[in-house]
Amino acid sequence: MTTVPEKEPFERFRVLFERARQIPREQLPEPTAFALGTVDASGQPSVRIVLLKDVDERGFVFYTNFESRKGRELLASQRAAMCFHWQHLEEQVRVEGSAQPVSDAEADAYFASRARGSQIGAWASIQSQPMNSASDLDARVAEIEKKFSGGPVPRPPHWSGFRIVPARIEFWKNMPSRLHVRNLYTRVAGGWKVELLYP
Repeated sequence: MTTVPEKEPFERFRVLFERARQIPREQLPEPTAFALGTVDASGQPSVRIVLLKDVDERGFVFYTNFESRKGRELLASQRAAMCFHWQHLEEQVRVEGSAQPVSDAEADAYFASRARGSQIGAWASIQSQPMNSASDLDARVAEIEKKFSGGPVPRPPHWSGFRIVPARIEFWKNMPSRLHVRNLYTRVAGGWKVELLYP
């Protein structure tokens, strides 16, 4: 018989996330990967894979170009959905909530920790915009490398992070006969409401 767990969702996520990170790299190359869903002004949804960079009781953090499609859509709608799926664990976590820019201090600290090539790329790529040929990007990379030659690469003003502040977190566990276990955490005043859902 299944029971509804009493753990708050962030601690439960961290335990599961750590299990995913212990899976050998040849089986799970990127345990931080998740599908990010956004929506445009017409209501058209869009999904892509991005990487989780931080998580705590405030929410789930990732970084991107604010002028990219996802960046523009998140700034406009301030809503997002996330889905982690760790096949080897037969576990899935779905998150829905608000999207809030991280602080400049957080973005600066993370940008400074990136490899220099990634820092250059953040300046060189006009993310999500059409490109005539691959040489266009090569030329922009060379230009940025020359501009910051011999010194640190500052964070571009259009590059930062979002924190997804969840209103709902659902944990899904694969079970035989498709009788999966689903636990839904919904944010309420003072904490979380926890429900067991039919599969």
